[in-house]
Amino acid sequence: MSDDETIRVDRQDAEHRYRIRVGDVTAGFTEFRQDGTRLRFVHTLIDPAFGGRGLATTLVAAAMADVAARGEEVVPLCPFVAKYLRSHEVDGLVVDWPAEQNAV
Repeated sequence: MSDDETIRVDRQDAEHRYRIRVGDVTAGFTEFRQDGTRLRFVHTLIDPAFGGRGLATTLVAAAMADVAARGEEVVPLCPFVAKYLRSHEVDGLVVDWPAEQNAV
């Protein structure tokens, strides 16, 4: 990644996703289904051309911080989002763990 490749994460409500862009190119997204103030995160995908750069972590970190700032709640159905939330504290984020993920 060169210095001129700015990384940006934005929320696209019409597409039900957060998108990560590298420069002017969409590098990936994390999809959600909205139920009131609950966002069920169902899938995260990074284009293989952008693999190995930590973009999935950057994307999910930004998405979770934005969800917390909006006062919404997360239901982590996507394995990557669940893994991220198990190992990272997000200030103000309310997580509603699915029952099968609570059992350890």
